[in-house]
Parts: sequence; structure tokens; C-alpha cells
Amino acid sequence: MRCRVPRTERRRARVRSRLGFPARPCGREDGVTDAKEMDAETAEGLERLYRRYNSWLTGRLRVFVGADQAADVAQETYIRAAPYSVGGVRQPKALLLRIALNLVRDDSRRSRRRGGEPADVDAVDPGEGASQLEDLLLKQVILTMPALYRDVFVMSRFGGMTYAEIAAARGLNLKTVEWRMSKALDHCSKQMGA
Repeated sequence: MRCRVPRTERRRARVRSRLGFPARPCGREDGVTDAKEMDAETAEGLERLYRRYNSWLTGRLRVFVGADQAADVAQETYIRAAPYSVGGVRQPKALLLRIALNLVRDDSRRSRRRGGEPADVDAVDPGEGASQLEDLLLKQVILTMPALYRDVFVMSRFGGMTYAEIAAARGLNLKTVEWRMSKALDHCSKQMGA
């Protein structure tokens, strides 16, 4: 027999079980649970991700859903991110945001099928919710970039030009544009602390 517990409680129970806390039995006298054991290294990595990025993630999710649902989606996000936390993810914010937005979209689809009112996550671009601090940080990173890399980066990311178009406009070899772009992205990654 399946336990009748609200969805948010089920999510919280999954988070507790993934983090290694004992599951609360639901109508079972024997205390049998479906919780999977998590090794200490994975739990520690997940906890580091949570402590470092939870407030940021919850804030970003509030753009798409309400505060209560943002907290629930953030918890589910960390459950889904658990297998990746130990492997040394290069861009943890991007991973967490992608997982979270996928969860919101899935919930929206389920709600649409049931005839409810879905969260309109497709109408909002994640970049639109960027704070002024993030905009300032990006501007500083771009300004610290060497001019050779900055020109190619700005033309590609903000001008919407392809590498071939940049090569033609600047009179460069296509491989040179690709190399400069990779150096520009490396610079951004180092400066953003990822």
C-alpha cells in the first residue's frame, strides 16, 4: 500500500534519505524504508553544494515559481545533483539551474495535463533574472580579458556572429577564431571562480 503524503513532504523525505537521515516510517510498523545509503564523500560533496549555492538557487527559482515551490524545487534539485557532486563539476551553478528548470518544466507539463495552471517557465529566459551584481561581474570579467580574445568573445556571444562570420569580418583563419574563443571562455571560467 502506498503512503498518502503530500508531494512536498515526499520530496523532503527523499532529501532526508539521500542525505543519510533515517526515513520516517509511513504507516509501517517495521520501519522498512526505500532509502538508499549515501557514502560519506558523496554526502559531504552534496552538503558543500547546498551550503554554497542554495540561497542563490532559491532566489533564481523565485523568478519562475513562488517562494514555497522554489524551496521544494531546490531540494529536489540537490537530490538529482547528488551523483554529480563528487565528480568535480566545472560549472555547478549551471548544472543546478539546468536541473531546477527541468524540474519546473516537468511540473508544468504535469500540471497542464491535469488541467491546472502551470508555471510559465518557457516565457522567461534564465538570463533575464540576472541581478545587477552578476551583470557588473560579467562586465568586469570581459574588461579584464585580453583585447584579442575580448573582440572574438563579444562578437560571438553578444553580436550573435558565427565563428566563420567573425573570421571573415576580422580577416582571420577560422582555427584562430576558435582558439581565441576557447581562451576567452577559459578566462571567463577562471575569473568567475568555477
